[in-house]
Amino acid sequence: MQIKQAVDGAATRFAALGIEQASVDAELLAAHVLRVSRGELGAKMVIGDGFDDKAHESFLALVEKRAERLPLQHLTGVAFFRQLELQVGPGVFVPRPETEVVAGLAIDALAVFLKDVQSPIAVDLGTGSGAIALSVAHEVPQAKVFAVELNPESIGYTKMNFGRYGANATLIEGDMADAFENLNGQVNVLVSNPPYIPIDMVPKDVEVQLHEPSLALYGGADGMSAVHTVLAVANRLLVSGGRLFIEHADIQGPLTRRLATEAGFIDVLTHQDLAGRDRALSATKP
Repeated sequence: MQIKQAVDGAATRFAALGIEQASVDAELLAAHVLRVSRGELGAKMVIGDGFDDKAHESFLALVEKRAERLPLQHLTGVAFFRQLELQVGPGVFVPRPETEVVAGLAIDALAVFLKDVQSPIAVDLGTGSGAIALSVAHEVPQAKVFAVELNPESIGYTKMNFGRYGANATLIEGDMADAFENLNGQVNVLVSNPPYIPIDMVPKDVEVQLHEPSLALYGGADGMSAVHTVLAVANRLLVSGGRLFIEHADIQGPLTRRLATEAGFIDVLTHQDLAGRDRALSATKP
């Protein structure tokens, strides 16, 4: 079986099922099976290379799982986030492009603190795969980064990612609500991508509905229960002038701003993702 023929067939099937970027997914699955880059796969398809029987069988098995709407990253075991290649799998929330913007806001804020603080402290609440915390640690190596994760299904992957990228990062297992009491009043930047979907709302993406961990998705009746916790912890941990960043749904900007203002924060703003949607809050502890 020629690689191009197999990939094109998979892409057609994915597209019929409503899978976005069907061709990209098909190519990435083939590249994963062949252990080559996507660029190298393209060259193989151009010159008419074929799968051997074993590789073709493996590819077809992955196509079946993707057709069942298992997340692509759970099938390949890899999620790319900013400059990192993270290990992910079942039970781990797959980091999204909009979260890269949130991480960037935290990184930019730390750069400002570096003008006056030799080793600023950053905290990531509910780190999941470690995407935000490890991006901060990787891109601001002068910082001391701390992260907490509660989900027992994802913590194994979190530890693997911290083992690879977390030379200046500390991971603990536990509830964000009472984490890092030893850092009270010392943190320069606090960032979180908390669960913010209302409990009775069905996520649009089938992959999210079926396979993402509910602990990382649902934030109570109005989606704000974890946001309240993040605001309380931020008030406890941040230094005066410390910066807070929270990801939220595109319709939650006004509510999140109001909650942050009521919690005593100032300079409360909403930031857009790369698609121009309201997706993050920034605020300052007075």
